[in-house]
Amino acid sequence: MDRSALQPLAERMRPLELDDMVGQRRLLAEGSALRRAIESGHVHSMILWGPPGCGKTTLALLLARYSDAEFRAISAVLSGLPEVRKVLAEAEHRFADGRRTVLFVDEVHRFNKVQQDAFLPHIERGTILFVGATTENPSFELNSALLSRCRVHVLEAVSPDDIEHALRLALSDATRGLGDREVRASDACLSQIARAADGDVRRALTLLEIAAELAAGEGGEITEATLLQVLADRTRRFDKGGEQFYDQISALHKSVRSSNPDAALYWLARMLDGGCDPIYLARRLTRMAVEDIGLADPRALQMATDAWDAYDRLGSPEGELALAQLTLYLASTAKSNAAYMAYKRAQRDVAEHGTQDVPLHLRNAPTRLMKSLGYGKDYQYDHDAEDGVALGQTGFPDAMGEREYYQPVPRGLEIKLKEKLDRLRGARARAQGRQAAGEPADEA
Repeated sequence: MDRSALQPLAERMRPLELDDMVGQRRLLAEGSALRRAIESGHVHSMILWGPPGCGKTTLALLLARYSDAEFRAISAVLSGLPEVRKVLAEAEHRFADGRRTVLFVDEVHRFNKVQQDAFLPHIERGTILFVGATTENPSFELNSALLSRCRVHVLEAVSPDDIEHALRLALSDATRGLGDREVRASDACLSQIARAADGDVRRALTLLEIAAELAAGEGGEITEATLLQVLADRTRRFDKGGEQFYDQISALHKSVRSSNPDAALYWLARMLDGGCDPIYLARRLTRMAVEDIGLADPRALQMATDAWDAYDRLGSPEGELALAQLTLYLASTAKSNAAYMAYKRAQRDVAEHGTQDVPLHLRNAPTRLMKSLGYGKDYQYDHDAEDGVALGQTGFPDAMGEREYYQPVPRGLEIKLKEKLDRLRGARARAQGRQAAGEPADEA
């Protein structure tokens, strides 16, 4: 039996020429640096960074084909250092015989620093053409020594139109594809499969192969009813611990901050759809209520804790509506980071001025000894002062003088807070100025 017949459709349809690749037009355009290097056979060690099914493995195979090099592949998920050393030793023997090796390392970000360092001398000597594939940001996941020896190429998710083209090729190819089975599918059905694949060509071809098997008993026609079975449990791309996760929570936070409730709701729905823990989202939304809405609308924090509590009580999916309502409110209400910035300023002063003594008038004096030492002396009880504020005393350590950390913005409730604080701060400054000049400090 032909072994290729046992291979999945996605493997059988893997491109054999650069022109057969779908997607990656920017990277592999005619005249591009990478394409010229591949076609000339003078390629360099590289990191291919992109989502699943975008062509990383295929591109590595084509590098070996165009360079007339031996192709070896290992997976960082399945391989340890002993296997890496064995493959590298084989590559050295092959290099001594005048032939190079393209060493493809899938999921390279899963190798630790020691394992990544094992490749370095072989890359430098040219015994291997190193091609590492990763779905994670190389800046964070790969050590600098390996990155300095490789060029990073960014691959993009394949567009639905390009995926449809790959599906049509698979349906028409009688040698490697499904052409000999006379499988038929309308443009609408192929479009559904392409969209469900979510940028992943391999996934699209797998879905097509499953649909073709189901259609075999229905006259070879892939119908809407066939796709209802095939696509029932499809999920979108989402890595709960990877860069996509952090990109999407960043998009949610920034959409709330920019008062775009529709965009914020979209990113919330994307993350919930991808399997993000709703409690994590509740915590992040609560942070937004504190950091980005703040005292412009103090109700936001209460609503955030209420929504969090509602999810705890209701669970999914009902509790997700509470998070959706909260997201819409946070994005729609007045914004201020004044409290956040005030706290940062206070932190800087604490770090800069060290451990300052509490002024005597602000200290408690529960014992006779403490009173005799001046604790609490000259403290002015604010409720006895006019307007309920004793203006002639400071609340800061003597060595620091008055500070103004909190600067309300002219939005929401902070409009009124700003008016009040501007009046109080001005009156306090004048009162303390008169006190320093030996005049009475009280002021109406």
